Amino acid sequence: MRATKPRARGASRRPAATALAAVLLLTSVQFTLAAGARADDAPSVPPGTESTSPPPEVDGTAPGLKLRDGATLAPAKVLDIVSVVESEGGEERREDTPENVKIALQAEVLFGKDSAKLSPAANERIASIVAEIKKQGATTVRVFGYTDNLGSAAHGDVLSKARAEAVHGVLDHELASAGITYEIRGYGEQYPVADNSTEEGRKKNRRVEVSFPRGAGGSSEG
Repeated sequence: MRATKPRARGASRRPAATALAAVLLLTSVQFTLAAGARADDAPSVPPGTESTSPPPEVDGTAPGLKLRDGATLAPAKVLDIVSVVESEGGEERREDTPENVKIALQAEVLFGKDSAKLSPAANERIASIVAEIKKQGATTVRVFGYTDNLGSAAHGDVLSKARAEAVHGVLDHELASAGITYEIRGYGEQYPVADNSTEEGRKKNRRVEVSFPRGAGGSSEG
């Protein structure tokens, strides 16, 4: 009988372990790239509200980055939100960045169903926005309206613009002496912030957003 040379302990496992490590590394890189692709496919923000901060520089050839052959990094993006504050029921949401303040009010707290007529409680909500505009000393204000995706897109466009105009009317009346330039738009079902397949998501998408530049002395706290 031919003598068999003893096999070193663990020797048979090394190739399998190496192959498994390679598969895990490749899977991790592919997942990262896929996540970057999904981020690129997400809806962009309305024109004129993009970040003005320069994107960070990323060296795609850095030795610490391990990409499969032919893979490239997704473009760098700036996430410059300083804080986000939302009321418990989601009726009001405030976003602060180094450059801007954006306050979103759900349509239900301002209007009746499928209506652009302001409710009695709307003025109190809008008054807090007026106070913040004064505090920041803003001279340009954007008022954008949005709807969910129920009904026709054309109806959503008309309704969202009418609601933005209604909020603008109150702002302009209260800030008549401030010399503010307004931009009023109705985007309908474009740029949703939540899933339109649920009523909770549609409620968040039915909104009016008021945004304006941050003043030099303005606080980033809500």
